[in-house]
Amino acid sequence: MQAVEVYPGIISDPHILGGKPVIKGTRVPVSLVLGKLAGGMSMDEVTYEYYLTSEGIRAALGYAEQLADEFIYVAQD
Repeated sequence: MQAVEVYPGIISDPHILGGKPVIKGTRVPVSLVLGKLAGGMSMDEVTYEYYLTSEGIRAALGYAEQLADEFIYVAQD
């Protein structure tokens, strides 16, 4: 199985972190970037700490937005 670009700038490759979505060209998972931003790190801090570009971080945010938009919660009684 090959790498798949699941969103522009975001890939899933079974040979990298078991297929978790990562920033293209890195081994940095989208979930890590989102967690750091949610935890209060600035984009500049995440860029510096993980050697990312602002485009990579925006790709992670865009991918998360796409997933949130596709998610539908159905309450069960």
